[in-house]
Amino acid sequence: MSLDLPLIWAAILALAVLMYVMLDGFDLGIGILFPFAGSSAERDVMMNTVAPVWDGNETWLVLGGGGLFAAFPAAYAAILPALYIPIILMLLALILRGVAFEFRLRARAAGKRFWTAAFAGGSLTATVAQGLVLGGFIQGVTLRDQHFAGAAFDWLTPYSLLVAAGLVAGYALLGASWLVWRTESELHGRARRWARRALSMVALLLAAVSAATLFVHPQIAARWGWDGHALAFATFARLSPIPVLGAAGLVMAALGLKRGSHGWPFAGAVVVFLSGYLGLAAGFFPDIVPYSLTFRQAANADNALGLLLVGGAVLLPAIIGYSLWVYWIFRGKVTPDAGYH
Repeated sequence: MSLDLPLIWAAILALAVLMYVMLDGFDLGIGILFPFAGSSAERDVMMNTVAPVWDGNETWLVLGGGGLFAAFPAAYAAILPALYIPIILMLLALILRGVAFEFRLRARAAGKRFWTAAFAGGSLTATVAQGLVLGGFIQGVTLRDQHFAGAAFDWLTPYSLLVAAGLVAGYALLGASWLVWRTESELHGRARRWARRALSMVALLLAAVSAATLFVHPQIAARWGWDGHALAFATFARLSPIPVLGAAGLVMAALGLKRGSHGWPFAGAVVVFLSGYLGLAAGFFPDIVPYSLTFRQAANADNALGLLLVGGAVLLPAIIGYSLWVYWIFRGKVTPDAGYH
């Protein structure tokens, strides 16, 4: 029996994107929350909670981008020209953020203020850019003969701005709930307050984005049973576990915050992101370029995918194993007198 290589690589890329969003999401969220910390010492602790893992988290972005280029070149050629501007903005912001992360830890007072602002600004800019990429992707890409045929700013719409706002709130929730899990004392209490506010914003914006997405393209609406006038309950019922999962995540996070739990708020935030990701997959699959190109149409030749899979069979377990090991080694609370650097 031969392997379904396009499907395997579609699953690998889907996993890479999901892991990147959830893992790099919380450390981008910490950067978004940076300006609201009570002191420079609190910011040091916030950084130290992610110092051992933040660069490893971005490995998933490299895997996703490289995998798209190698395994689905037609999709890469269609998506990148359509979203060049927000993608370049995201990459520049991530570079600035990475530089700021390292320099801030070694800077003196005046320099530390500059790199603090750079870290916060880079985190916020990268998140907004990712939201614009996601919004532009969901709206669809104009293709002609499998080549981009749209305008440079097709991605910039009220819908993509709404998605960007939702992602900022979502990453802030991930970051705040991560700090609830990993910190103590005054910063822990402050993070718990941040998480409550972010959770309210996420619930509101998640509902707004979900409703708006139904009107972005008829394919998405039809998948969820909406024909523009009425809801087909039989169709909706098949996918209803996804929004139920999202609601469960919101409740899990809210109850965890209310009852003083340290780990459940972060778990709830992860479940919310997972439900959103599954919702997008339900709206698009098997398209890899929404409404235009399926993953099978965009896939490279089987011999190329097979060769790539040999490398992936080594690389993917290594990334997963290393990530699990690092998270295990640096588990537990981070205190002001403890740090990775």
